[in-house]
Amino acid sequence: MRTLSKLSLLSITLIFLFSCAPKRVQIPTYEGIDVREFLSTKHISIIDTTFSIVFEKDESEMRGEGVLNISRNGDLNLRVYSLGFLALEVISENGVVKSNPRIDRNKTKILTQGLRDCLFWWDIQDYEVDEKDGVYHLKNYSREVWYDKKTVLPIKQRVTLENGRELSISYEDMEKMGDVWYPSTITLDLSQYSVYVAVIRHGRTE
Repeated sequence: MRTLSKLSLLSITLIFLFSCAPKRVQIPTYEGIDVREFLSTKHISIIDTTFSIVFEKDESEMRGEGVLNISRNGDLNLRVYSLGFLALEVISENGVVKSNPRIDRNKTKILTQGLRDCLFWWDIQDYEVDEKDGVYHLKNYSREVWYDKKTVLPIKQRVTLENGRELSISYEDMEKMGDVWYPSTITLDLSQYSVYVAVIRHGRTE
């Protein structure tokens, strides 16, 4: 693979790197809490990350480093570097997405709406709640999120895109990062593409 500019990849692995790893402590439980009230207390509006990234296809791979600033409203600036050179930049502002070099529709969705929805997992609006088998199932017209009923942490998501395609997101390995509990492993799937996010720590702005 010559350069990240082609981005003809079947899977992407993002490893978010920060100055220190999170400490493993017991996850608090919130049994009996109103899930609507609990989720409404989260007021994080911006997440900043730096990360190393591995692009994989078949038996080949390309490694790079990147920086992501993403807002709750979907605005983001993603820059990926390879060998010290800027290999990919994706900017989304007010719903308008620009990338250099250009990338296809599926990759654009994963790197914009996919990253936004997976990182802001509590931000779902106008939803119905169903409780079953220890799980809260929140659903609106385009998005479904499943939460563990004890911890109110995400298990998985399903996002219906404008043309009926489905973006699937799953979560594993919850970690405490500062004063916030967060999934340390996130997997996104859309069509033939998969994105694996292994979060070590994230920065945020209230």
